[in-house]
Amino acid sequence: MTQRTEMKAANTSATKQKTDFHGAALIDAQGREIPITEDMVQQACEHLEHAWQYPINHAQSARRVG
Repeated sequence: MTQRTEMKAANTSATKQKTDFHGAALIDAQGREIPITEDMVQQACEHLEHAWQYPINHAQSARRVG
């Protein structure tokens, strides 16, 4: 491959990667895009599911204390 052909192939590959992206991304401290994957969403949902607690009813708590 010639250098020109290699550059064209690299540009086409980079363009295709950007064109095929149909989702959301995070931007890190260096300005790089990190695509949000299905696994990332599932992990976040699982974390929230395990961390969630029923809200405290403040009206009932106040009556019990006072």
